[in-house]
Amino acid sequence: MLLLTAKQLIEAFNACFQSDFNTVLMSGADEPLYLPPTKTHPALLYFRLDYPSSALHEISHWCIAGDERRKLEDYGYWYEPDTRTEEQQQLFETVEVKPQAVECLFHWAAGMRFRVSVDNLALPEYDASVFERAVYEQVKRYLMSGLPQRALTFSQYLLSMRCSDTDFDRYMNQQYENNCR
Repeated sequence: MLLLTAKQLIEAFNACFQSDFNTVLMSGADEPLYLPPTKTHPALLYFRLDYPSSALHEISHWCIAGDERRKLEDYGYWYEPDTRTEEQQQLFETVEVKPQAVECLFHWAAGMRFRVSVDNLALPEYDASVFERAVYEQVKRYLMSGLPQRALTFSQYLLSMRCSDTDFDRYMNQQYENNCR
């Protein structure tokens, strides 16, 4: 099974969401950014350089953001750079569990390996195992009770690009068994 490239991820996102959600995925940014639509331009979802993992992470945030959040730049969230204290890191992790769980499923659907990211270089000795367990527990909950609709649409599309005959639920559960046990 092939791995999907950044260009293919852009094509997939735009095929799934450009017409219904007036949103376009763009590569090449120095930093990720979401800009809501204007009267003359669609919403723009920028990911870092041409990194597929950055694209999947930003798409996961977009798939979780509700209608009101998608009207705000970067969904109205704060972002503290990678100089967070342990307390700030724990707050960061509470809001990142669901997006990273969705991102994990996107990685698997795209044929890519997933790594939980604490996104903080200021804590080199930081033990991320609690956060990692929380992300994989959320993956399990999504597999049992279902993904948000846009996340499901996108992950199914990604998997169908790679292997159209594969049963989505069976494949994802197998990935969970192989990666999280």
